[in-house]
Amino acid sequence: MEEDVLAKKPDVVFIWVGVNDVWHKQSSGTGTDPDKFAKFYTAIIDKLKDKDIRVILCTPAAIGEKTDFTNQQDGDLNRYSQIIRDLAREQHCGLVDMRELFHSYDLKNNPGNKESGILTVDRVHLTDQGNQLVADNMLEALLAK
Repeated sequence: MEEDVLAKKPDVVFIWVGVNDVWHKQSSGTGTDPDKFAKFYTAIIDKLKDKDIRVILCTPAAIGEKTDFTNQQDGDLNRYSQIIRDLAREQHCGLVDMRELFHSYDLKNNPGNKESGILTVDRVHLTDQGNQLVADNMLEALLAK
Protein backbone atom coordinates (compact mmCIF):
# COMPACT_ATOMS: atom_id res chain seq x y z
CA MET A 1 0.00 0.00 0.00
CA GLU A 2 2.88 2.36 0.70
CA GLU A 3 4.32 2.26 -2.84
CA ASP A 4 1.15 1.51 -4.77
CA VAL A 5 -1.14 4.05 -3.12
CA LEU A 6 0.30 6.35 -0.47
CA ALA A 7 3.43 7.28 -2.44
CA LYS A 8 1.15 8.62 -5.18
CA LYS A 9 -0.41 11.09 -2.70
CA PRO A 10 -4.01 10.57 -3.81
CA ASP A 11 -6.89 12.82 -2.79
CA VAL A 12 -9.41 9.96 -3.08
CA VAL A 13 -9.12 6.17 -2.87
CA PHE A 14 -11.79 3.62 -3.73
CA ILE A 15 -11.49 0.34 -1.85
CA TRP A 16 -13.14 -2.50 -3.76
CA VAL A 17 -12.22 -5.86 -2.27
CA GLY A 18 -14.07 -8.89 -0.99
CA VAL A 19 -14.82 -11.13 -3.96
CA ASN A 20 -11.55 -13.04 -3.66
CA ASP A 21 -11.96 -13.28 0.13
CA VAL A 22 -15.19 -15.17 -0.51
CA TRP A 23 -14.40 -16.90 -3.82
CA HIS A 24 -11.07 -18.34 -2.69
CA LYS A 25 -12.62 -19.93 0.39
CA GLN A 26 -14.30 -22.44 -1.89
CA SER A 27 -11.96 -22.51 -4.88
CA SER A 28 -8.66 -22.92 -3.05
CA GLY A 29 -9.44 -23.20 0.66
CA THR A 30 -8.01 -19.77 1.38
CA GLY A 31 -9.84 -16.46 1.69
CA THR A 32 -10.39 -14.31 4.74
CA ASP A 33 -12.69 -14.95 7.68
CA PRO A 34 -15.21 -12.16 8.32
CA ASP A 35 -13.68 -10.99 11.61
CA LYS A 36 -10.20 -10.68 10.08
CA PHE A 37 -11.69 -9.08 6.97
CA ALA A 38 -13.28 -6.33 9.09
CA LYS A 39 -10.02 -5.74 11.01
CA PHE A 40 -7.88 -5.57 7.85
CA TYR A 41 -10.41 -3.33 6.13
CA THR A 42 -10.54 -0.98 9.13
CA ALA A 43 -6.74 -0.76 9.21
CA ILE A 44 -6.65 0.24 5.53
CA ILE A 45 -9.33 2.90 6.08
CA ASP A 46 -7.50 4.28 9.11
CA LYS A 47 -4.20 4.45 7.27
CA LEU A 48 -5.77 6.36 4.37
CA LYS A 49 -7.74 8.71 6.59
CA ASP A 50 -4.60 9.45 8.65
CA LYS A 51 -3.19 10.93 5.42
CA ASP A 52 -6.37 13.01 4.87
CA ILE A 53 -7.39 10.88 1.90
CA ARG A 54 -11.08 10.70 1.07
CA VAL A 55 -12.15 7.05 1.18
CA ILE A 56 -14.99 5.51 -0.82
CA LEU A 57 -15.84 1.89 -0.06
CA CYS A 58 -17.36 -0.58 -2.52
CA THR A 59 -19.14 -3.80 -1.68
CA PRO A 60 -18.19 -6.91 -3.67
CA ALA A 61 -20.40 -7.28 -6.74
CA ALA A 62 -21.00 -10.89 -7.68
CA ILE A 63 -19.83 -14.45 -7.95
CA GLY A 64 -22.41 -15.63 -10.44
CA GLU A 65 -25.31 -13.62 -11.80
CA LYS A 66 -28.31 -15.70 -10.83
CA THR A 67 -30.95 -13.33 -9.52
CA ASP A 68 -32.68 -15.77 -7.19
CA PHE A 69 -29.80 -15.89 -4.67
CA THR A 70 -28.87 -19.46 -5.58
CA ASN A 71 -25.25 -18.63 -6.35
CA GLN A 72 -23.24 -20.72 -3.92
CA GLN A 73 -21.39 -17.77 -2.39
CA ASP A 74 -24.35 -15.35 -2.12
CA GLY A 75 -24.60 -15.75 1.66
CA ASP A 76 -20.94 -14.88 2.24
CA LEU A 77 -21.03 -12.03 -0.28
CA ASN A 78 -24.03 -10.57 1.49
CA ARG A 79 -22.27 -10.89 4.85
CA TYR A 80 -19.07 -9.20 3.64
CA SER A 81 -21.13 -6.51 1.91
CA GLN A 82 -22.89 -5.74 5.17
CA ILE A 83 -19.53 -5.45 6.95
CA ILE A 84 -18.49 -2.88 4.35
CA ARG A 85 -21.78 -0.96 4.59
CA ASP A 86 -21.37 -0.83 8.37
CA LEU A 87 -17.76 0.37 8.06
CA ALA A 88 -18.79 3.08 5.58
CA ARG A 89 -21.36 4.37 8.06
CA GLU A 90 -19.10 4.08 11.13
CA GLN A 91 -16.03 5.56 9.42
CA HIS A 92 -17.94 8.28 7.52
CA CYS A 93 -16.77 7.02 4.13
CA GLY A 94 -18.53 7.14 0.81
CA LEU A 95 -20.14 3.93 -0.40
CA VAL A 96 -20.80 2.36 -3.78
CA ASP A 97 -23.00 -0.64 -3.08
CA MET A 98 -21.92 -2.83 -6.02
CA ARG A 99 -23.70 -5.82 -4.51
CA GLU A 100 -27.05 -4.01 -4.65
CA LEU A 101 -26.33 -2.41 -8.03
CA PHE A 102 -25.44 -5.71 -9.69
CA HIS A 103 -28.37 -7.58 -8.19
CA SER A 104 -30.85 -4.83 -9.13
CA TYR A 105 -29.43 -4.63 -12.64
CA ASP A 106 -29.60 -8.37 -13.10
CA LEU A 107 -33.21 -8.52 -11.87
CA LYS A 108 -34.15 -6.20 -14.75
CA ASN A 109 -31.83 -7.62 -17.42
CA ASN A 110 -31.35 -11.32 -16.63
CA PRO A 111 -34.81 -12.87 -16.85
CA GLY A 112 -33.29 -16.26 -17.70
CA ASN A 113 -31.42 -16.32 -14.36
CA LYS A 114 -28.16 -16.96 -16.24
CA GLU A 115 -24.94 -17.75 -14.39
CA SER A 116 -22.89 -15.22 -16.40
CA GLY A 117 -22.83 -13.22 -19.61
CA ILE A 118 -24.71 -10.08 -18.61
CA LEU A 119 -22.29 -8.23 -16.33
CA THR A 120 -19.57 -10.88 -16.02
CA VAL A 121 -17.79 -13.07 -18.53
CA ASP A 122 -17.12 -15.88 -16.05
CA ARG A 123 -19.27 -15.15 -12.97
CA VAL A 124 -16.67 -12.68 -11.57
CA HIS A 125 -14.68 -10.73 -14.17
CA LEU A 126 -16.64 -7.94 -15.80
CA THR A 127 -17.98 -7.54 -19.31
CA ASP A 128 -17.90 -4.13 -20.99
CA GLN A 129 -21.44 -3.61 -19.70
CA GLY A 130 -20.35 -4.52 -16.17
CA ASN A 131 -17.37 -2.17 -16.35
CA GLN A 132 -19.63 0.65 -17.55
CA LEU A 133 -22.02 0.10 -14.63
CA VAL A 134 -19.09 0.25 -12.21
CA ALA A 135 -17.56 3.34 -13.85
CA ASP A 136 -20.86 5.25 -13.89
CA ASN A 137 -21.50 4.58 -10.22
CA MET A 138 -17.94 5.29 -9.12
CA LEU A 139 -18.07 8.60 -10.97
CA GLU A 140 -21.32 9.47 -9.22
CA ALA A 141 -19.73 8.70 -5.82
CA LEU A 142 -16.61 10.66 -6.72
CA LEU A 143 -18.63 13.75 -7.61
CA ALA A 144 -20.80 13.53 -4.47
CA LYS A 145 -19.65 15.46 -1.46
